[in-house]
Amino acid sequence: MANKEEKPEGKESSWKDFIYNPRTGEFLGRTASSWALIFLFYVVFYGFLAGMFSLTMWVMLQTLDDYTPRYRDRVANPGLMIRPKVLDIIVNRSNPQQYNEYVQELENFLLVLLFTFMTMEPLFSQREIPLQMQYFPTEGHIDKMYFPYYGKKAHAKYVQPLVAVKLKLSEQDYDTQLTIECKVEGSDLRNNDERDKFLGRITFRVKVTK
Repeated sequence: MANKEEKPEGKESSWKDFIYNPRTGEFLGRTASSWALIFLFYVVFYGFLAGMFSLTMWVMLQTLDDYTPRYRDRVANPGLMIRPKVLDIIVNRSNPQQYNEYVQELENFLLVLLFTFMTMEPLFSQREIPLQMQYFPTEGHIDKMYFPYYGKKAHAKYVQPLVAVKLKLSEQDYDTQLTIECKVEGSDLRNNDERDKFLGRITFRVKVTK
């Protein structure tokens, strides 16, 4: 019975000696000098890894330009969008409240009118007589100063170029859905790729009722 009672005390004593041995001065099985050497090794090891990582990042950042990306996967054509942000515009001219939402969106969006470089060319499908229109600015030209766009750092106050078109409808145009395709015309710009119908062009529909 005495031997059985001594075993737990021996186990407890061995655990205490493992955590801290007062005879050898070991803590968790190692002396203070051993722990210091391990700590120094890991400081040097991870310091070396951090230095290598920092050097690699610094070398890579030296190859980057602040204004233009080194590699790009986007097409060269500028993006094209219409305002209001709808592809089907239906307006009743005898009810101004019905299209007041479109007017309000345009008033919030319009900031500047532009000048001469690339041309926005509306095309009207399945129409024998061309629809009369008025461009703002004249002939729908955009100044080349707006291209290319180098990002917010280089163009902190950049404003997207805008061309507005006013449709001059005749009596035959009312109550008829007009399909309009706007293209960006310019040197080295693509607008007739059948695989991407939104490359350099956009199509929307307008219907005005009496």
